[in-house]
Amino acid sequence: MRPVIPYVTAALLFGLGVYGVLRRRNAVLVLMGVELMLNAVNLILITADTTTRALLPHSGQVFALFVIVLAAAEIGVGLAIVLQLYRMRASVAVDEVPLEQVPREGQR
Repeated sequence: MRPVIPYVTAALLFGLGVYGVLRRRNAVLVLMGVELMLNAVNLILITADTTTRALLPHSGQVFALFVIVLAAAEIGVGLAIVLQLYRMRASVAVDEVPLEQVPREGQR
């Protein structure tokens, strides 16, 4: 099997994900860009596992399962943060997130 097509597809997916993370201002679209990058890594892991003779059989598939679990945890935590941000600011724009902690009323 020639692995050129899956590698090129993974590179395009990863590039599209990087573009989505760097250029988007919406937090949900940034999370989608991260998911695209993780899926590209999964495609590379599976392709490398099927085309090379590794010491451990099916090691790429096992790593891909770990990446899927990591992606599910990232989406769970990321969406919780986005929902809390929307409740506090009524917007999910990444540019409007304050980087320093603002003290609440009564705290100084």
